[in-house]
This record gives sequence, structure tokens and C-alpha cells, in this order.
Amino acid sequence: MSSNTFSNEELNPLQSIEQWEDDVLLRYPEQAAGEPAKAKDEYRNYDNPGRDTVREFYRLNHQYQTYEFVQQKKKEFLAFNRKETPVWGAMEFLNTLVDDSDPDIELDQLQHLLQTAEAIRADGHPDWFVLTGFIHDMGKVLCLFGEPQWAVVGDTFPVGCQFSDKIVYPEFFANNPDAQDERYNTKYGIYSPNCGLNQVDLSWGHDEYLYQMMKDYLPEPALYMIRYHSFYAQHREEAYDHLMNDHDREMFEWVRKFNPYDLYSKSPKPPVISELKPYYEGLIKKYLPDTINL
Repeated sequence: MSSNTFSNEELNPLQSIEQWEDDVLLRYPEQAAGEPAKAKDEYRNYDNPGRDTVREFYRLNHQYQTYEFVQQKKKEFLAFNRKETPVWGAMEFLNTLVDDSDPDIELDQLQHLLQTAEAIRADGHPDWFVLTGFIHDMGKVLCLFGEPQWAVVGDTFPVGCQFSDKIVYPEFFANNPDAQDERYNTKYGIYSPNCGLNQVDLSWGHDEYLYQMMKDYLPEPALYMIRYHSFYAQHREEAYDHLMNDHDREMFEWVRKFNPYDLYSKSPKPPVISELKPYYEGLIKKYLPDTINL
């Protein structure tokens, strides 16, 4: 299923790809220690004019993210044959994605990522953790290759087995062909109990794309952060414990450590890119090759 199969409305249901992340903040608001999480019913009834576009985004995402679709996208994009660039060049390429959806913060993609990374750095975490914060959304360049928004961002979830009702808007999976396919619609589907997430295919998007790009270069905790930071059905809802092994559970402590920086580090004060660039270019040089292929 190629991108030209879809209308412009189906390719771009959101005002911008960051509208998905804004909606995640409504679903999982920052809370004081000991306070209960916001109830799902309250989330569903939240009066927000942007909610209709988010619902449409998830309707498309849940309908089209099938096991077969994921295999097709992996074959299409993991050849990494579209563009060769230095990592900083890839970040500047990502920066051509314009976000007009957030009236409160007029920062570009690069500034948002620097804010995340600088918050991690300020808390004294290892430099590879800081670098992970800086590059974790670089896979969103998929949008610049004409991919539908719902095949770039959105909560990720396993394909090839039953869709959990703890995934956002689970009712939309009724339109997914895999929900009626006996190979895929049981609890374990094509997988085995506690097989480990490395054996499990998740819905396609910027997380898996960047993980595959970086898997030979960064420490394993960083790779888990990149690969699973949008897997809210597990690291927030714990819906797929039956597929995880003990090593996954250990590594998910890093995913959960990363998540607050991903969601809650936005600030209207822009970082000064020219001042920070030498430090981040040094981190890139320490861990990554001179050029990467997109």
C-alpha cells in the first residue's frame, strides 16, 4: 500500500504531527507524586476542538496498521537508500517540518529536541542519554518522504496479535483486517508467551525507523528508549506483559525514565542553538558515524 493510495485528508489528518503529542499530554498529564492518574473517561469527554482530528488520525492508524503493512514499510524504508547526510544535517532536514498547531510555544523541531536533551543533561544523566534525547524524534523525517502522518507518529502497539483495549481509541481496530484474521486476533497471535519484544513487530513509525538506523551505535538502554518511547500501551498501561521477558522489564525502567523528558520538558524559552551546537556535535562524533543514511 503506497502513500499515493491515500487522499491528502488521509495522509494528513492532523494540523501537524505534534498534535498527536499534545493529545498524549492530555491523556497522561504530569501529576504530583501520589496523585491518581487522570481517568480514561475524563480523557474521552475532554472538550477540545482538536479532538476530532486526533480521532480521525487514530481511526486511520488503527485501520491501516496491519501486520502486512508493517512488513511492507520495513522493506521499503530499512534499505536506507533515500539520503546520505551528517547527523546534524538530518536534524536540520527534520527542522523543515513546521508545527503550527501549538499556540503557546513557537519553537521549531530542533529547539524542541534541544530542550529535551538539555533537561536530561541538567539532571546529570550520562552523555549517551543526553544524545538520545536530542535525536529521539529524528525518525519523523519519514513525513518528509511523503508518508502518512499515522505511519510516522502515534502510539505504537504490537501487530500480529490481538489489539489491547488499553490502546487509545481501541474501537477503531474493528476496521483493521487483522482483527478478523485468525492468525493475528488471539492473545499471542504469531508470538509465544514471554518471547521478548525483540521478536514482536510494533506498528510502523518513527520509533522503529530510528532504532534500526541507530542499533549498531548506541548503548542498549538508549535503543530501548528510541524504539519504545511511543509504546504507551506498555510503559503506561502494562497491556503486553505477556509478550515481555525479564530483560525487557529491566530495560523498560530506562524507557520510563526517559518518558517525562519526552513529554514534559517543553518551555517557551528557546535554547540558543549556536551555543549548544559544539557540545552536541561532539556527542554525535563520539557515538555516531560521520554520515548516516535515511
